[in-house]
Amino acid sequence: MNLKRLFFDIRIWIIFFFLIRLIGITNPPLEVGHSWRQTTVTMVARNFYEVDNNIFYPRIDIAGEKTGITGMEFPLLNYLIYLVSVLFGYQHWYGRLINLFFSSLGLLFFYKLLRKYFSEQVSFYSTIILTVSIWFQFSRKIMPDTFAMSLIIASIYYGTNYLETRQYKKQYIYLLSYFLFMCIGILSKLPSACLLVVFGFYLLDKQIPKKKKSMFSLVTFIGLIPVFIWYFYWVPYLNKEYDFKHFFMGKSIIWGFKEIIQFANLILGRFYETALQFIGFAAFIYGLIISIRKRDRKIYSVFIITLVFFSFIILKAGSTFAHHNYYIIPFVPVMALVAGYGLSQIKNSKIAVIILFAISVEGIANQHQDFKIKEKNKSLLNLEKDLNKVSDKDDLIIINSGIYPTPMYFSHHKGWIDSNNKINDEKYINDLKAKGLKYIIILKQSFGTEIKFSQYKKVLENVDYCIYQL
Repeated sequence: MNLKRLFFDIRIWIIFFFLIRLIGITNPPLEVGHSWRQTTVTMVARNFYEVDNNIFYPRIDIAGEKTGITGMEFPLLNYLIYLVSVLFGYQHWYGRLINLFFSSLGLLFFYKLLRKYFSEQVSFYSTIILTVSIWFQFSRKIMPDTFAMSLIIASIYYGTNYLETRQYKKQYIYLLSYFLFMCIGILSKLPSACLLVVFGFYLLDKQIPKKKKSMFSLVTFIGLIPVFIWYFYWVPYLNKEYDFKHFFMGKSIIWGFKEIIQFANLILGRFYETALQFIGFAAFIYGLIISIRKRDRKIYSVFIITLVFFSFIILKAGSTFAHHNYYIIPFVPVMALVAGYGLSQIKNSKIAVIILFAISVEGIANQHQDFKIKEKNKSLLNLEKDLNKVSDKDDLIIINSGIYPTPMYFSHHKGWIDSNNKINDEKYINDLKAKGLKYIIILKQSFGTEIKFSQYKKVLENVDYCIYQL
């Protein structure tokens, strides 16, 4: 095999980037960004392992005296962590490895899907750009975003295989694979469904037999039934029955539109900075312009139809889209495709590779912080051990971490999280005491700021936190 063929072998690069992201894979979810989101995943996984393994009743630890059962995304990633824990004992970092494995497979399916319709160059460039995009860091976080998108990309690959193949024996294997990946992908993360809109092109294709399109539509409908039941019946039921709401289901379109106007600059930044970084975004703009100039409908049509569908997600998210960078992830594969197409239109392939290298360096350099944990957060690793010195495991606690559940996860207790102002309210604390509150944990540095009490017994103090007994 010559060096050029070796260089363009995407499998080598997927493995290479997989190995890079193994650095710090066993780190606790305490890096600079999204510790809070990761620990809501690990809470559910640990409760499957320690409390109840019924996948239909996910529970978190910040519901006070309640069970913690609440509606949320279908906890497939959480349950995979639980299943691995059954074999090897619970460790939070299993979620990192599971997500990295599936997200790497997603890159392979992305390449295979593009290779069906585009040149080797377009497919290769696009897959590398996707790899070093925001996908790079979120594929090793304990979060379902790239996990779900990988399942959806696989479903598109198998769905298009079914619609295009003429091999009778294989078509039903493709259809079944499409059904499974599509269903569990959307269940794992509802916005991931936005890419499925590309099947509209196939349903309008007169060359595909009507019988096959009808069968595909029926299977899609059946696959969406569990999604609608989960998100529009089961999630509201759990919220009401167990009296605790946690999952964000979006806002009204009108309210979302108002917030988009208000936070327009931040939302635009998700496209030109967050998704592919600046060089990658420049390649994306170049690719989009070239596709329009050359009337390459395969590129700009996919971009337009997915953008229209994705805009609905932005409207439903509103300001949440502006303030949470991972909301852009469902649209990043499309942007990577357009950027990869742009690089392929550069006549000098050496220049294209140099730009690809620059995109990769910029992308990874701006995400390197994901490989280490935040220094001042390290103290939380001792919180459970210190709490166990003065309390029983079942004692309810309150932590001054505001809206952030991360300290509660590392305390390995259950209870409440709230602000200093609320915790300073003696009536509020007395009300919680009647519900079983036993200890107050005041974080001084990480996720909180120090406040002192004279009316409660101080049972442990260090430079990072103080524990009061009621």
